[in-house]
Amino acid sequence: MPTYDYECGACEHTFEEFQGINDAVLKKCPKCKKNKLQRLFGTGAAIVFKGSGFYQTDYRSDSYKKAAKADSKKAEGDSSSKKSDSKSKSESKPAKTETKSKKKD
Repeated sequence: MPTYDYECGACEHTFEEFQGINDAVLKKCPKCKKNKLQRLFGTGAAIVFKGSGFYQTDYRSDSYKKAAKADSKKAEGDSSSKKSDSKSKSESKPAKTETKSKKKD
C-alpha cells in the first residue's frame, strides 16, 4: 500500500496518509475539519523493484540459446587445441635462463 501526501487548502496543513490504491481520496482536513483537502500530485505512485532485477538476456529465444551453446562449444574446442599446441612447443625447447650479476662500484 502506498503513502500519499495531502495538503489542506484552508490551513495549509500537510501530512502523509498510508492507504490502499482503491481507497477513496480524503477530503476532510484532520486539523481544521474543513473539506479543502487535496491529494498532492505525483506522490504515492512510485513502483519499487526489489531483488537483483532482470536482464535482456534472461528472455532470449530458444534458437538464440542453441546458437550460443554451439558457439561456446566451438570456442572451447579451438582453445583446447591451441593449449595442446603450445604445450608441445614448450616441451620440445628447453627454456633458457640467464643470470646477470650486478657490479657495485
